[in-house]
Amino acid sequence: MSSSTEMKGYVLGVIGVTVFAATLPITKIAVGSDAEPLMSGQFVTLARAAIAAMLSALWLLWVRPPMPRGRDWLWLGVTACAVVIGFPLFMGLAMRHVDGTHASVVLGALPLATAACGALLHGQRAPRHFWLAAVAGAALVMAFAMWNAPTAAGFGMGSLSITGADLLLLCAVLCAALGYTTGADLAKKHRSETVISWALVVASPITLPGMLMTWPDAPMPAASWFALAYVALFSMWIGFFAWYRGLALGGVMRVSQVQLLQPFLGILFSIPLLGESWSWTAVTFAGAVVACVMLGRRALRHA
Repeated sequence: MSSSTEMKGYVLGVIGVTVFAATLPITKIAVGSDAEPLMSGQFVTLARAAIAAMLSALWLLWVRPPMPRGRDWLWLGVTACAVVIGFPLFMGLAMRHVDGTHASVVLGALPLATAACGALLHGQRAPRHFWLAAVAGAALVMAFAMWNAPTAAGFGMGSLSITGADLLLLCAVLCAALGYTTGADLAKKHRSETVISWALVVASPITLPGMLMTWPDAPMPAASWFALAYVALFSMWIGFFAWYRGLALGGVMRVSQVQLLQPFLGILFSIPLLGESWSWTAVTFAGAVVACVMLGRRALRHA
């Protein structure tokens, strides 16, 4: 791999991560809170995928790329289950119960999870120091989730507890890591736009009727509809154009590490979008998670 190709992969990865970082606070605008619930997490998940699937179908009809063949369909199915349905569903359900800053830090485990998933699926032997960094990062994420959660809403001792929303966010991390890896593999043979578009179309028999079945009964504010439009157009579709291409060019284990920017970007987006205050606790934990990611990346580079 040439240095220019790897650098292009990193640049595209940063673009994708920037698009994805706004997803958490914008999803919060769509689903509301426990006190003021708006769209359901199920509806946001299915609607964003259904809208993106219709755009994808039009794009595929216009470009007419080569049809996927053989095992490509299997990996498209896995990608669809993981990033079209799994990740947004778990995230949407969780975001009604936590703020954007909290969720951004919990999802700080994504770089390590994606790199680990890439190593396992590709049969690569990662050095011991990489796995130590991965375990340390996951432990920090769990510690933050437990420390920041109200005891009454979770389980644990004293001021340490973990809520169902934190578990949902961790499930979202696992889904994203799997879907990013399988999608990146497909992007080595097909254009990244084609990969996410086919994945959305594959999931459309579920997402299109599901959107209609979960349509809100009550009128929703304009802000929620604008938020849904963003996550459908950018988070579910256009962001993957850059992200999958970046992973394919630079390698999953390497480029996945640019996700270390996501906790900080998510916190920054949450301040103006949700009116949240700056949290030094969140920044400290995010910084510690980033340090673990950097140690893991260094271990890979010296392997």
